[in-house]
Amino acid sequence: MPLTQKIKPLRLVAFDVDGILTDGGLYLSDSGEEFKRFNSLDGHGLKMLKASGVELAIITGRTSKCVELRARNLGIARLYQGVEDKWGAMQALLAELKLTPETAAFMGDDVVDLPVMRRVGLALSVPAAPQVVRDHAHYVSRHEAGHGAVREVCELIMAAQGTLATQLAPYLK
Repeated sequence: MPLTQKIKPLRLVAFDVDGILTDGGLYLSDSGEEFKRFNSLDGHGLKMLKASGVELAIITGRTSKCVELRARNLGIARLYQGVEDKWGAMQALLAELKLTPETAAFMGDDVVDLPVMRRVGLALSVPAAPQVVRDHAHYVSRHEAGHGAVREVCELIMAAQGTLATQLAPYLK
């Protein structure tokens, strides 16, 4: 099935954090405080995708206050942290939103993401992901994680759904 046909029915896109919304580095202070570097271009892409009518979620195995703050800043209400069973979290989310797996996408970068990636309508990943993960992705971004990969995917989805021009219009006046 062509990529655009997988994208058109999407109503939900969920993202892993480390290695997707960040470059995958874990920065820990001596006191144990965790720091993450997020990309502002990715953030605006997420805001535009949400404004285009696509639901957003974050599903991550780690728990971090800075992820909670970033999700709040981006207006992403569906935040699942400390999740061991990402497919279980996705199933609960799909049930809550009354959606089928074919109408959902997931962007992940490691083997723990494969149970979700193998079951949703659109599996997304990044160039640095292990080969087995890239093999199960319908699309691998050209940009690296934490450096515009999420923005690239957001624009890809909006372009295929015919909403990108509307989202860009206010900036082109």
